[in-house]
Amino acid sequence: MADDKEELVVAELHKKIKEAFEVFDHELNNTVDVREIGTIVRSLGCCPSEGELHDLLAEVEEEEPTGYIRYEKFLPVMTKVLMEKRYRPIPEDVLLRAFEVLDQAKHGFLTKEELIRYMTEEGEPFSQEEMEEMLSAAIDPETNAINYKEYITTMVIDDS
Repeated sequence: MADDKEELVVAELHKKIKEAFEVFDHELNNTVDVREIGTIVRSLGCCPSEGELHDLLAEVEEEEPTGYIRYEKFLPVMTKVLMEKRYRPIPEDVLLRAFEVLDQAKHGFLTKEELIRYMTEEGEPFSQEEMEEMLSAAIDPETNAINYKEYITTMVIDDS
């Protein structure tokens, strides 16, 4: 009986992976640009670091990198990632504590300038593209700040 249940889970994952992949398969030839893989992986509820994403790409890329990833190489690797629940999002309370540490004045928000400084000077720096993507999603244009309590709720994926 357990095998039937697992087969169902795998079939459901395959469907999700195929749908996510097809969004970026512009030529409809079962390949996507290697630069889209991060977006596809994240759209499936995974949050790998840049290093983890790099390792994942190494698994799915051809021996001779072409700049494209083939669906049949991506599917088994991504299925395994999802089955093992790898690259899970960080829980909401942990994210909140992290923002609170950065918000030393305890305002409940960070200014755009503070956020940029933390994103470029601390830990694993964000690329320009990642930074712009986050700022466009996180910064309130009226206050030019991030109300992180509200932002965190958009970052957390509901598993149910």
